[in-house]
Amino acid sequence: MSVDADRDFSAESKSIEAGLQGFPVDAVCTGCQREHVKRVRPEDVNQEFGVDPLTLDVADLTSFKHVCHRCGTATWWNPTDLLKGLIETERDRGE
Repeated sequence: MSVDADRDFSAESKSIEAGLQGFPVDAVCTGCQREHVKRVRPEDVNQEFGVDPLTLDVADLTSFKHVCHRCGTATWWNPTDLLKGLIETERDRGE
């Protein structure tokens, strides 16, 4: 799990760098080792379409391709945390 008091996971999840679809995970770029919130669809991380992400564990998620704005390319990202608190908050707000 990523622990960094200076990071605002909610703001990261709303940034264009996170992506537009899916549930939020904290992930690390395999190229530059940058950690950032990324949004993934279940099928991007080897899960069934429609699965409730709150039933998953980060160990259930595979690496996925996503743009790294630091590397400047689409690269592989490894999930380090499933942001369940953020998923619950977004659901409560109807997002």
